[in-house]
Amino acid sequence: MSHTYNGIKATELDGAVWRKSSYSNANGNCVEFASLQNGDVAMRNSRDPHGPALIYTRSEIECLLLGAKDGEFDDLV
Repeated sequence: MSHTYNGIKATELDGAVWRKSSYSNANGNCVEFASLQNGDVAMRNSRDPHGPALIYTRSEIECLLLGAKDGEFDDLV
């Protein structure tokens, strides 16, 4: 895998297996995540699977998920 960076085309992330939440609606209005070979996590818009991906460290994703589980973002929905 070549160097990853924010904005890389999702199709350039070799070996990425994308998955989205079972809560995603039929219109595909969701984001998808993929574990990368270097340990980072990529995120893309499910409506644009060939578009750009954002790259996060595992610790950044862990903080996001813990905050979501604790309800810290409930005011956004």
